[in-house]
Amino acid sequence: MAETGFSCSCGKVCGRVSPAGPKTGIHLVCHCRDCRAAGRYFGQTDTAQTGVDMFQTSPDTIQFSSGAEHLAILRLSPKGPLRWYAACCNTPMFNTLSRPSLAFVTVLLSNTDDPAVFGPVAAESFVPQAGGPPKHKNGGRMVMGIMSRLAAARLSGRWKKTPFFDLATGEPRAPVHLIDKEERAALYN
Repeated sequence: MAETGFSCSCGKVCGRVSPAGPKTGIHLVCHCRDCRAAGRYFGQTDTAQTGVDMFQTSPDTIQFSSGAEHLAILRLSPKGPLRWYAACCNTPMFNTLSRPSLAFVTVLLSNTDDPAVFGPVAAESFVPQAGGPPKHKNGGRMVMGIMSRLAAARLSGRWKKTPFFDLATGEPRAPVHLIDKEERAALYN
C-alpha cells in the first residue's frame, strides 16, 4: 500500500498517512457550509464551488513525526466535529469526531505530498444546486464506508491507536477553541 507525507504551511507539524489509498478510506469533496466556514476562519478562499478535498479514514493511519504539540482544535458548535489545525501557522489539517472510540478522521488533502495516492474522488457531499437543495454524489457509499471503518476499528481495537486523544481521559490531545454564536454566524455569511 502507498503512503504519503503531510505538513502544515510552515512545516512544523508533519507526519505520514500510512497506508493511504482507496482501500483504507474514501476520497471525497465536501461542499457543506461548516467546511466552508472553517476555511473562512483560517483565511482560505471560499470553496463553495470547488469544495474541500479530503480523505476519510481511521486515525490509526496517521503518524506524526514532529510538531504534534502545535496542534489546536476549532469547534464551530458544541456538538460539531473537532477541526484540528496547526496553531503555528493556522493550517487546517484534520477533522475528527469528539470521542476516541469513534475512530474517524478526515485528512485535508491540500496538506499532503501526493494527493494522487488517495485515488480519484469517489463521493461529493452537499454539492450546490441552482435553485434547489444541495445534492450528494455517492453519499451511500461514503456513509457505508464510514460505518464499516468505525465498526472494524472498534472490533479490532485499532480505535485505541489514535494520535488525537488521550485514551486514559478520553480528551483530545490539543486545546479546543469553541467559537461563539456571533463569530459562527459571521463565518456562515
